[in-house]
Amino acid sequence: MVVRGRLWRVANPHLSPQERETLVGALMAARRQVKAAMAVGDPVALSAARSAVDAAKTSLGERGSVWWHDGAKDFNRYLVKNTPYREWYEQLIGPQA
Repeated sequence: MVVRGRLWRVANPHLSPQERETLVGALMAARRQVKAAMAVGDPVALSAARSAVDAAKTSLGERGSVWWHDGAKDFNRYLVKNTPYREWYEQLIGPQA
């Protein structure tokens, strides 16, 4: 996935729909916990909530070890123009500066 010219890893497509739904639910709940902890200024709750977000994203395959097995490098968070995917991206949206 590309956001503002930067590649981002997507969730593991090999997860079952039920597993993905459960993990996305956990991620959304953890994000709500982050918001609540920030609203009341609770650093302990904020740390726990951020850990829960990280755990959910790792379980989804968006962070941590890569979920693919073809040996391709993980270009997560790289500018697409600095990766082998530059030509593919330019074919989609046109040349970028």
